Amino acid sequence: MEIVLCIALAAIIPYFLCGINSAIIVTKIKSGKDIRELGSGNAGLTNTLRTQGKAAALFVLIGDILKGVLSIIIIHLLFRYIAGIDTYSHTDGWTWINYMAGITGVLGHVFPVYYGFKGGKGILVTFAAMLAINWIAGVAPFIVFVIVVAISRYVSLGSIIAAAFYPFAVLVLSIIQNDPCAWMNFGLSAIIGAMLIFMHRANIHRLITHTEKKLGQKSEENEAAK
Repeated sequence: MEIVLCIALAAIIPYFLCGINSAIIVTKIKSGKDIRELGSGNAGLTNTLRTQGKAAALFVLIGDILKGVLSIIIIHLLFRYIAGIDTYSHTDGWTWINYMAGITGVLGHVFPVYYGFKGGKGILVTFAAMLAINWIAGVAPFIVFVIVVAISRYVSLGSIIAAAFYPFAVLVLSIIQNDPCAWMNFGLSAIIGAMLIFMHRANIHRLITHTEKKLGQKSEENEAAK
């Protein structure tokens, strides 16, 4: 019974916690506007930086990292103290719970019930959750992201490639660590990656048509969301 309760909480808590959108809140406080009606229309860090400036973007950065990390830590503690299960142990067969919580957290950020199911793309909050789940598997796609952005100056391209790379990093690391959930972890992390890539479908179109804005390129405040 305790395990069923914990699994249910692992599905619910990350969704509602990650549904609290820092970009929407910060922009509303700073300018009284809806970030989803400015710039690219995305309620995330990059659009906040372009339309609201560095200070506002810093608060969004902190907020998204905190909720991503906390969503995983809370579930880990619930399993440990309610069901006596260590979701970080690579021998007990429960590491998959962390990736499931990651999926519901991304869903909460992308489709938040608080904001009419229209949120951000989930890259930053997912990266924070990655680090909380397994920091090595989280750092690997981040390195890929940094390299791609440094070369191309496209944040979206770096995000897409890093999202595609993530499940393979999880699989390799899980196998190295003799995790019995290796393939389940791969499947769940692949869902996370696929969700992130899907949320960048408009960016993919703009990349193909060479209309995507590069890092540091400001958006017009009233530019229609694409």
